Amino acid sequence: MISRYEGFIFDLDGTVYLGDELIPGAAETLAAIKAQGRKRIFLTNKPIARRSDYAKKLTKLGISCTEDEVINSTYVLARHMARTAPDARLLVIGEEPLIQDLRLAGLTLTDDPTQTDYVVISWDREFHYNKLNAALQAVRRGALTIATNPDRTCPMPGGLEVPDCAGMIGAIEGVTGKKLDLNVGKPSPITLEIALERIGLRADQCLMVGDRIETDVRMGVDAGMDTALVLTGVTKETDLVRYDYRPTHLLRSIHAILVGSQDPVC
Repeated sequence: MISRYEGFIFDLDGTVYLGDELIPGAAETLAAIKAQGRKRIFLTNKPIARRSDYAKKLTKLGISCTEDEVINSTYVLARHMARTAPDARLLVIGEEPLIQDLRLAGLTLTDDPTQTDYVVISWDREFHYNKLNAALQAVRRGALTIATNPDRTCPMPGGLEVPDCAGMIGAIEGVTGKKLDLNVGKPSPITLEIALERIGLRADQCLMVGDRIETDVRMGVDAGMDTALVLTGVTKETDLVRYDYRPTHLLRSIHAILVGSQDPVC
């Protein structure tokens, strides 16, 4: 399968690793792609670490990687805001990696709901009532809402999942009665545009590989890109009937890219 594509865009959690454990065959598959002169990039919605942290984690797990090979949703949101609303004042529901990326982009952060142009919503493991109230007051005064990612859960080893950004989005939508104005993470074309710019290829030259049909596969399908859904993370084969689109390839794991898939092609 490697020879069919010039570039590969890989999700991380549930695709390359689970927690601190590599998916079996991931290292060999990614090394083979690099050895054959194909381009690769890692694209994650997870907003609780910075790109450099993901690069270090991959390298520690045996996959040589630089920060330039990683794109995550905090980077995408900071870059998007710096390009589209550089003077906006942002009230942030999120963790320190997001705050650092926003500040590095030269953006203005505020804790004052009366002086807020955008409420930035992200996965926040210290989300509490005061943050929810601040978001409510800001939105009531006309602030827009923008999120790093729409993921409901994040996969963990042992088949476990933990709450992700959708929990914070749902709480804020619930109290404000207002739908999110913009999501920049997968499946948003905002994320894909940055990924293709970084990898230097067209969508039809690449394969999007991920474990979530509603983000990874949806983004690829919308862009006319071939997709591979791996069954090592969130989406299960039995879930496919709930969607009106399908991945190009259905794979038991990332390793099938190297050894040749014996699974049905959807």
